[in-house]
Amino acid sequence: MPHYLTELYSPKPAWLALSLAERQSYFASIAEGMGALSALGVEPIAFGETEPSIHPAPQQFFSVWRLPDAEAQAALLSGIAATGWHDYFDTVNAAGKGVDFPAHLTQLTGV
Repeated sequence: MPHYLTELYSPKPAWLALSLAERQSYFASIAEGMGALSALGVEPIAFGETEPSIHPAPQQFFSVWRLPDAEAQAALLSGIAATGWHDYFDTVNAAGKGVDFPAHLTQLTGV
């Protein structure tokens, strides 16, 4: 079963203090590291702004990733941390194996 990582994040003051050129340089360095993660099977699914009218989360942005296994998930989380992401963005993560709807209902039943 594939694993999934969902991130919710908002900019911190350190990010807001960066110039446009500094932000672009930072994102260029992140793009360089994506090749190694892609080789591990890390697949970016979606990125965007959270919809404030739908059970609003306090975070402004989201990302969703599909990963082949727990090792790739650990590599992605480690890679994100290594970029200094958490210095710039307040982040909440949810991750785990993806299951189908009936299996998820079984998970919920067992709680």
